Amino acid sequence: MNYIEGFLLVLHVGVALAICGFVLLQHGKGADMGAAFGGGASGSLFGASGSSNFLSHTTAFLAAVFFLTSIGLTWYASSHGTAGGLMDRSVLDRNPPVTSPAPATTPPAPGAPSPTVPAGDGSKAGEVPK
Repeated sequence: MNYIEGFLLVLHVGVALAICGFVLLQHGKGADMGAAFGGGASGSLFGASGSSNFLSHTTAFLAAVFFLTSIGLTWYASSHGTAGGLMDRSVLDRNPPVTSPAPATTPPAPGAPSPTVPAGDGSKAGEVPK
């Protein structure tokens, strides 16, 4: 991983955490009703309705930055990928298949039937031998 990819990744994670924080700070639609009956919102830092505008605009800006870092990371990974790297190979290609050694067999004695052909008395299936 080089510096550009590392920077984009750190920025991406930081923006994701900031979005989570800003979304949790925002008030729901039902919270405005309590402020209308003297909830004390006029004495806040941003004024009566300033905090909702500030938080929603900041969340929208962070969402746009998150979208752009997602596209940047995708573009960087597709154009600067390392050939033969760990992530470029299939799961099946990472570990070669385990092969067991062939079982030791002794050659059949002369005149003995082949081990691949089952020994039988030559009767047909369904007939009762005499």
